[in-house]
Amino acid sequence: MNPLIEWAAAALILIAAFFLLVGAIGLARLPDFFMRLHAPTKASTLGVGGVLIASMLISAAQGRPGIAELLITLFVFVTAPVSANLMAQAALHLRLPSRAQVPGDAVPERRSS
Repeated sequence: MNPLIEWAAAALILIAAFFLLVGAIGLARLPDFFMRLHAPTKASTLGVGGVLIASMLISAAQGRPGIAELLITLFVFVTAPVSANLMAQAALHLRLPSRAQVPGDAVPERRSS
């Protein structure tokens, strides 16, 4: 196998591992549901995408087309934002409290005249 492809795949896996680590730390450290929801959905999508692109590189170097990796990547990129949106809507419906500061001019009732 070509060493350049192996190094590129290793670099993609390291970058993906960094994004997955950031997402895991965000999930553990952020204070409420809405903040916790944001970190893993964005970071894990990039992390899983990086691992799957590295897998596609290795499979292409071995002569396989990598169709399974491409389909997994597409499904992850489609389902992660949709599931995050549905969980956020459910939390809003249940009136889950958030610790985020709301700017004064964001809510019309709070604006000073």
